[in-house]
Amino acid sequence: MEQKIRRDRKIGDNLRKLRSDRGLSQEKLCAQLQRRGCDIGRTTYAKYESGELNIRASVLIELKKIYQCSYDDFFEGLDVSE
Repeated sequence: MEQKIRRDRKIGDNLRKLRSDRGLSQEKLCAQLQRRGCDIGRTTYAKYESGELNIRASVLIELKKIYQCSYDDFFEGLDVSE
């Protein structure tokens, strides 16, 4: 029996928008995250933005501090029915 993968909502577009609004490259953002104790490389972060990988809560906490935003900014537009 083949199991179907259930689609989930993705915050990747919001992550990309927050990063680009602040003029940061993925490399520079990852360097900031690494200084804050998050062992995240650019390839992994790119997967967060593309929706291939779910982001860890600890990374969201640090991103919130870097961007000085609310958690709502990460989830904006995701409560709309699909």
